[in-house]
Amino acid sequence: MGRMAGRRLLFAAPVLLVVTFGVFAVAEASPFDPVKAYTGTAGLTASQESLDQIRANLGVDQPVTTRWWNWLTAALTGDFGDSATMRRPVAEVIAERLGWSVLLAVTAFAVAVLLGTALGVLAARRRGGPLDRIAGSAAYTLEAAPAFWLGLLAIWFFAVELRVLPSGGLTDTASEIVTPGQVATHLILPAAVLGISQLPWFFLYVRQGVGDALDEDPVRGARARGLSETTVLLGHALRSGMLPMLTLIGSRVPELITGALLVETVFSWPGIAAATVESATAADFPLLAALTVLATAAVLLGNLLSDLLYGLADPRVGFDG
Repeated sequence: MGRMAGRRLLFAAPVLLVVTFGVFAVAEASPFDPVKAYTGTAGLTASQESLDQIRANLGVDQPVTTRWWNWLTAALTGDFGDSATMRRPVAEVIAERLGWSVLLAVTAFAVAVLLGTALGVLAARRRGGPLDRIAGSAAYTLEAAPAFWLGLLAIWFFAVELRVLPSGGLTDTASEIVTPGQVATHLILPAAVLGISQLPWFFLYVRQGVGDALDEDPVRGARARGLSETTVLLGHALRSGMLPMLTLIGSRVPELITGALLVETVFSWPGIAAATVESATAADFPLLAALTVLATAAVLLGNLLSDLLYGLADPRVGFDG
């Protein structure tokens, strides 16, 4: 397992290099001018000499390969450069926002896994029953529902109609102090929406896996030995049926990141969504590259985690290949 993890980490290095260069190349080919984004309306009346000086200060007057190499060598020392749109060091921008995005994503992922597993087990136990039909229909419907639409629907119902939960932000408008209670209250809706948008996949995989496991000979043998239904379901069928679901963890990370960006925007959650959108539209090379590296690293780590969990759950899996 350790050798497999080491090989994956070695493989991640060239992938990240290609991804970062791709960001600079795509940004170079885009029609957005970072100087215009930096100067705003003041750039309309600025002289060409001033604009050229700003272009030189931002480093965008150099070839794309030079800009990428300068950014990469500095990033290896912990210096990700300065964000032209935020007008602050990239490291500060990410450090300020990343924690809130991680909190939202982890909470939503836990909701999706736990609730999807519970519903999947209950549906598999009584396949064709009322719960199975209702939950299955809801899962297929939610698969087609965009996360931002679910967010807007949740705001309308819980914040506008019932007025039981805040519609967005991190704290109450009358308070500037961030308290755990306010964060927890404001986290409920965005985490629930993001979690529910990922839930159908886990539900369907667990339902299918546990349902197939209940028909296998080992589970039938456990029932023949007189074991309780709870022991058979949780101790035998669930463990076998969870194996296909573990492969979902890595594959759902990109969807989780994309969904988190949409949900953060809808609920005005102070994560990296706004920074990502601004850096992309303004061709903010340093910030865009750093955020892309983080997203790519999260996908690679998600795939590694799913493989490790699969190996721990099923000792028959080998890691030498």
